[in-house]
Amino acid sequence: MITFHFEEITPIALPTNVDEWLQSILQSEGKKEGEINYILCDDSYLLQINRTYLNHDDYTDIITFDTVRGKVISGDIFVSLPRIKENAVVHAVSFNSELLRVLAHGVYHLCGYKDKTPEQAALMRSKEEFAIGRYADFA
Repeated sequence: MITFHFEEITPIALPTNVDEWLQSILQSEGKKEGEINYILCDDSYLLQINRTYLNHDDYTDIITFDTVRGKVISGDIFVSLPRIKENAVVHAVSFNSELLRVLAHGVYHLCGYKDKTPEQAALMRSKEEFAIGRYADFA
């Protein structure tokens, strides 16, 4: 089950059928849906998560906590909506496009993809772009 929660931020309308789209990403990776919680929040909330659990003192757009068991994908994915808004401007894309990219990014992390090396980051980006391209099938 994929759920969305809002912490320390005004709730927003999510893109149409986003949960079905995220489920399709899992299926395309040969994974099964477990319990995936998206926590959409503000910068200060995510900064505190970053400081408390990762010992990092910087802003980020996403933090993923993995509770995956085999092919069953579960975890908590924290997303800063102000970072999404800022990154959309920087990358000259719509807010929804950037939001979809980050939501997919979290699921791909839960599927085992990393983004620490240039090669890993390039693969992650291609996965994100592929998923975003398929979103129109669900809208």
